Amino acid sequence: MDTKILEQIGLTEGETKVYLALLKLGTVTTGSLVAKAEVSSSKIYKILDRLQIKGLVGHTIKAKTKHFTALPPKRILEYMDEKEQEFNKKKELIKQFLPDLEEMQESSKEKSEATLFEGIKAIKNFYNNILDDLDSGDTYYVLGATYGKDYEGVREFFYNYHIRRVKKKIKVKMLANIETKGNLEKPTLKNSEVKYLPKYLVTNMMIVFYKNKSFIYFLTEEPKGFLIENKEVMESFKTYFDTFWKIAKK
Repeated sequence: MDTKILEQIGLTEGETKVYLALLKLGTVTTGSLVAKAEVSSSKIYKILDRLQIKGLVGHTIKAKTKHFTALPPKRILEYMDEKEQEFNKKKELIKQFLPDLEEMQESSKEKSEATLFEGIKAIKNFYNNILDDLDSGDTYYVLGATYGKDYEGVREFFYNYHIRRVKKKIKVKMLANIETKGNLEKPTLKNSEVKYLPKYLVTNMMIVFYKNKSFIYFLTEEPKGFLIENKEVMESFKTYFDTFWKIAKK
């Protein structure tokens, strides 16, 4: 059996190993599962959480201990149907935005300056620049906030960054991905407004914008970002943000 097909439909290598191990083991605790799936014990709960969100794993509590089980394999087809529905919804949203994006390209009268950022240090430098560019009482906006795959040092940076932001009394208005609900670093919630995007709008792309700056980036293993300095571009992102804000939930 070629298990790579599960990765091709959206499961990570770790999720594939854990799901297949559960199919063989039945209902088990994480101790037995770690050995069978050959995954790190430090990552097992994150993997199980993602599989539960995807509807492929369930759990029960016995003697105050969580026991996990694989849901029937036919759930994989249901998961694929859900992914297709989410994709189609996103595709329709993009279709709605295309005229605005095309108009932006054609009618922009202001000269744009674009800068490519590569590496986590460059991403951190952009956020540090926010604290230099904005004054007390100013606001910046975040669309699609996420920690990505929680690469080493990312959470620690944002924890300390938001402490400095709060100290300077800079506000942030944030639309975060739904999976971060209840999981944002605590300083993020101070001097801020936060709502959560519905699942069908979630991506691993983040957009941060203020004044004439719009920063689009991805928190991948080798992060890359693109800074556009153009007021019209920033105002367009603000229009999208305001639209999404109306449908997002607290």
